[in-house]
Amino acid sequence: YNSNFTEIPTAVKDNDENITKEFRLLQNYPNPFNPSTVISYQIPENSNVELKIYDILGKEVATLVNQNQIAGSYNINFDAAKLASGMYIYRLKADNFLESKKMVLIK
Repeated sequence: YNSNFTEIPTAVKDNDENITKEFRLLQNYPNPFNPSTVISYQIPENSNVELKIYDILGKEVATLVNQNQIAGSYNINFDAAKLASGMYIYRLKADNFLESKKMVLIK
């Protein structure tokens, strides 16, 4: 058997770079958007996750996630084709973490 390897692997290194260590809610992209956008978030541990959209008056207009999720990074597509132009708030609630961000729908 001939090999082109110059070194023999002797250890396996864990790659911790892709493991999230904190709860994070990222800004949606694109923003402003028409009619769809992507909302991204990260959870460092298994959590009961709620991701909801509210209009500027605080009325809930959509629930995108309402379930238990394993630790990791998530991207959720939000289609606002049936909503009016304006500013909306999206809120991530996971265990004791709660964060909101603004997004603008322009039609």
